[in-house]
Amino acid sequence: MGPIEISYRFTLADGTHETFDLKLDASNLELIDNVPDELPAWSELAFRQCPDCPISASDLTHCPAAANLVNLVSGFARVLSHEWITNEVTTAERTYVQEVPAQRGISSLMGLIIATSGCPLTTFFRPMARFHVPWASQEETTYRATSMYLLAQYLRKRDGKSADLELDGLAAIYEGVRGVNRAFIERLRAATEEDSAINAIVVLDTQALSIPWSIDSALEELRPGFEQYL
Repeated sequence: MGPIEISYRFTLADGTHETFDLKLDASNLELIDNVPDELPAWSELAFRQCPDCPISASDLTHCPAAANLVNLVSGFARVLSHEWITNEVTTAERTYVQEVPAQRGISSLMGLIIATSGCPLTTFFRPMARFHVPWASQEETTYRATSMYLLAQYLRKRDGKSADLELDGLAAIYEGVRGVNRAFIERLRAATEEDSAINAIVVLDTQALSIPWSIDSALEELRPGFEQYL
């Protein structure tokens, strides 16, 4: 099976374009050939390494998430977060086009890259990356994240393992991601002149903070649509 391809094309306010063509290994949903040959110091593993990172410097010299974000960060180094851009996202199934603030479009791509980069703290989100939805709202993300997590629990149960139907593990996953986001904010302060990439991480972190707290209320709001099952 060939790689899964997702393309992000940005038309900036000055009419220039930035395009990022991502390829995911179909077997494990990890990014392929997305790391440049030359890597900056801010992408080194030891540079503001995440507190809970299980990777040792003896195993990898560079943070896999940071290394995969180098092209994105350099492409938007002089773009302001509030600038409006046209963002076109193409998958095998469909094409999405929307005008969004730069930080919103970058955040969407950044979340996809981090989830598929090889970072051990974000691999849980690879099934969502497989069926990527750009610029997802909090409600959409809550629905997709809980659906993904509960499907994972079903698969665990089929394999004879314990299953978490209370979603406690999902909250723990998001707490781990918040640690990644906070460390990346510090990394990016050393990497870019403008605030678009930094604020893109802030957008991701805000979502990671709110989703565990809003799961119960969000699912109650969705409950009426499931009455035929109840």
